[in-house]
Amino acid sequence: MLFSSISFLYYFLPLTTAIYFAVPKKCKNIVLLLSSLLFYGWGEPKYVILMVFSILAGYGFGLMVEKYRGKTAGKIFCILSVCVSLLFLICFKYADFFIGNFNAVTGMNLSLLRLALPIGISFYTFQIISYTLDVYRGETAQKNIIHLAAYIAMFPQLIAGPIVRYCDIAGQLACREHSWHKVALGIRRFVIGLAKKILLANQLGELCSVFRASEEKSVLFYWLYAVAFALHIYFDFSGYSDMAIGLGKVFGFRFLENFNYPYISSSITEFWRRWHISLGTWFRDYVYIPLGGNRKGKRRQLLNILVVWMLTGFWHGAAWNFILWGLFFAVLLTLEKLWLLNILKRNRLLAHVYTLFFVLLSFVVFNAENMGQAFSDITGLFGGGGIPFISAEAVYCLKSFGIVLLAGGVGATPAVHDFIKRLSENTVGGKILNLVEPIGLALLMLVMTAYLVDGSFNPFLYFRF
Repeated sequence: MLFSSISFLYYFLPLTTAIYFAVPKKCKNIVLLLSSLLFYGWGEPKYVILMVFSILAGYGFGLMVEKYRGKTAGKIFCILSVCVSLLFLICFKYADFFIGNFNAVTGMNLSLLRLALPIGISFYTFQIISYTLDVYRGETAQKNIIHLAAYIAMFPQLIAGPIVRYCDIAGQLACREHSWHKVALGIRRFVIGLAKKILLANQLGELCSVFRASEEKSVLFYWLYAVAFALHIYFDFSGYSDMAIGLGKVFGFRFLENFNYPYISSSITEFWRRWHISLGTWFRDYVYIPLGGNRKGKRRQLLNILVVWMLTGFWHGAAWNFILWGLFFAVLLTLEKLWLLNILKRNRLLAHVYTLFFVLLSFVVFNAENMGQAFSDITGLFGGGGIPFISAEAVYCLKSFGIVLLAGGVGATPAVHDFIKRLSENTVGGKILNLVEPIGLALLMLVMTAYLVDGSFNPFLYFRF
């Protein structure tokens, strides 16, 4: 089931919300859990069993880790829990990658497993791991299995994040406040996120599809594609995060922000403090720091950066282009740590151009189907293969999608947010905004519903990760 679907917006969500607020507080997590399992099982019922088993394993290991915390047994249970979680992830997501590469190196012909990837497994696996590690570090283990299951399976952020860490939400599982004000804020955030997905991400994705189908490539067309995809993945993923955060508010939860206008960054270091924040902080706190972080000398720090970014790339997908994507950022971050940041700080304009240029290149690699296509796309950006600088189809697409590209470019900056904030702080402007905002959100929903009724299936990009 998709957030951007009629069945979710007009059937599942209203019914779930009505039941949730109708039951007493002690039953709210039960409603949340059952609705989350229904939400997940809507598309692939058989994988609900896998999720339930993962929850039970996490629950049992968490109790054992707490019971034997500070002893060797506690450490063993913690390691076993992480290994079990990673085993499921490796089996479903990476097994064929390893088998295929083993066959390529050895000349053997081992059969691929060809298992379908359970949606959201990368996200809920990391949440279970974070729970076990938080308990090992001193957090109280969750004795109520319904609370823990509701945390892991929570449908607002189940299948595409943000990655919600147990230590950030433990208290809210047992006791959280509900109010109409929070519901209103949640609805507004959800609608804004939905608009990002339907009105911007989907249209930009269409331009990417036109590019892929075209036989009239040009340098201009490759750059149009690079810009379109960078904006597409931003609005698609940040839109989903907005919807998840908004739904969390409706149900009384506070999820941490996942994006903070990354395209205004003036370095790659800053970019990754603003992009997919929940993943970056997860790798920092559960991989980078345990490896030694920056505490064991410069060489060890650079090695840790390399390891973390190779894993970050591999987390996104079982393909060499994702690993290359992660290593690409590792190299840039290493150069910035060594000397480049000092140069960038002296010229902000150059810093912004540098950051956007390399981010665009990275996403071209990220979106390639294989290494051959990645190489072809990168060379195409610079006129490789003898392609012309401009083509009629590229000009046509620039005219057709120009408004969407412009809207995306402006929307990826804080300009609109800052304008609305300044307006709300003005006495007259605030009154106008209070009057216009509900009408605007209602009209947005009307327009987006029309798109959904008339449009085709268009899942979120991060479903495949």
